Amino acid sequence: MTQEALLKLLEEDARLSDKQIAVRLNANEQEVASARAELEKQGRIVGYQTIVNDDSVGVAAFIEVRCTPEREGGFNRLAERIARFDEVKSCYLMSGGYDLLVMVEAKNLMDVARFVTDKLSSMEGIISTATHFRLKTYKLYGLMFEEPSCSERISVAP
Repeated sequence: MTQEALLKLLEEDARLSDKQIAVRLNANEQEVASARAELEKQGRIVGYQTIVNDDSVGVAAFIEVRCTPEREGGFNRLAERIARFDEVKSCYLMSGGYDLLVMVEAKNLMDVARFVTDKLSSMEGIISTATHFRLKTYKLYGLMFEEPSCSERISVAP
């Protein structure tokens, strides 16, 4: 049993018990429990969560942030400050035309706007932001949210 095989199974379904995993990986239950504990200790497994298909509740926004790196801290301290806000669900250092990508969830558009204007844009070191709103989720963490529709085309003949 490899750590990668264990991680793959847990990514597909984190509810699997050590016994179920052991059967799938042809290992014993204690081996799986030890490997899982080691992955948690190493920080490779940082948590378990339920993925909810509910686009109708609240607003999700992806905010591109351009910022000035701090001397001897780079982008880390600023990203850590941003990540502490309750509205922030994810925060990534990015390559390309902006520095950070911040994913925010709020009750409505005005709450997102308030977050950007009152909290994010006013922080020292922030140069600019660009906000994009999620309209619909098709796939998240490898899981399809809807089955593909089987719309067959009707042949049209003259």
